[in-house]
Amino acid sequence: MNNYRIIRLALLSSLLFALGACGTPASEFGVYRQSDGAIGVHAPKDAKESEAQAAALEECKKDGKRFVSILEQRKTVNSNFPTTYLYSCR
Repeated sequence: MNNYRIIRLALLSSLLFALGACGTPASEFGVYRQSDGAIGVHAPKDAKESEAQAAALEECKKDGKRFVSILEQRKTVNSNFPTTYLYSCR
């Protein structure tokens, strides 16, 4: 009886771990901070500028700031993230 409980617990734990690993979505945007305080956002192909701005705003909220303003938009050679946006937090 005791071995049955151990096996059952191990199977249940493995199942929960597998579901948790599969259920965690990867971020669509690459958000990073620059040394000058600007927030950079690598946007995927089909993303709109407003979606990139929302991703930057989430990063700014970590510092208690509520607004972002765009500093620069540039094209990149990366086919997965063809556009990079730079924002400043206010």
